[in-house]
Amino acid sequence: MTKFLLAVHVLAAIIAVGPVTVAASMFPPSARKALEAPDDPRARETVRLLHRICRVYAGVGIAVPVFGIATATSMGVMGDAWLIVSMALTVAAAIVLVVLVLPRQETVVEGSGDRAATVQLAMFTGVFNLLWATVTVLMIVRPGSTTGA
Repeated sequence: MTKFLLAVHVLAAIIAVGPVTVAASMFPPSARKALEAPDDPRARETVRLLHRICRVYAGVGIAVPVFGIATATSMGVMGDAWLIVSMALTVAAAIVLVVLVLPRQETVVEGSGDRAATVQLAMFTGVFNLLWATVTVLMIVRPGSTTGA
């Protein structure tokens, strides 16, 4: 059962977090392009699509910690420091996404944003990506790993 839970956890992370990370990173430059060419419907539609990808996959991303907790419980590592840190960083990443990234994307999609907003959005997106990269590294090289890596 542990292997199944771990496989679903990893697949959920790849399928859910990957698209959010890429789409969120593409959003600020695409938004700048749309702001520079307000009459270009294709540029506006690209921004809408990237925001929709971020919103939808953020919802799907809930499966990552759910299966992660189930896996950790099955493995008996819920109290390990690396996992606690990883869970705290996951919560921080979720907060950054829900409180700082998605609402600012929404503002740009609605036409209220400016170039300065896209620069700030790029910074928050970078923080989100850095948090997820750190969680990924912790999951791979966790202290006390039995893989010998």
